[in-house]
Amino acid sequence: MRRTFPLANARDEQQREINMPSYRGACHCGAVTFSLVSDITELTTCDCSLCRQKNALMTKVHESALTVLSGEELLSVYEWNTHRAKHFFCSRCGIYTFHRKRAAPDHFGVNVFCLEDFDPASVPVRATEGIGMSVVDPNARAQWPGPREVG
Repeated sequence: MRRTFPLANARDEQQREINMPSYRGACHCGAVTFSLVSDITELTTCDCSLCRQKNALMTKVHESALTVLSGEELLSVYEWNTHRAKHFFCSRCGIYTFHRKRAAPDHFGVNVFCLEDFDPASVPVRATEGIGMSVVDPNARAQWPGPREVG
């Protein structure tokens, strides 16, 4: 099943495809495949507890730039803290493919190591601070840094 997050205006999508580079991506086992139509001008790391443990190197794209081509039913989602961010993993091989961003919910962070024919060394990397984001889960683990707020 092809799915764009969400379906973009067809005219806007066609114009974007004409002017933007496109990439194909997949998890390790190849069950989940996706396409990305976007300029990749910057990569980011994040020092939050989750990104640090999964060693994520991401590019930020608008939701209309990402289309799941196959394996959508095999994606597992991990949510924690505010449950606003949605982290998608292949349920077969466990690879993190992309996530809906907490701070920009109309954007995805895409794992650039899943992209075919993309050289991460060709784009600058910027460290982002996730460690200081508010933790609102009343049962938050001590490993989740950041200011504590009542949920």
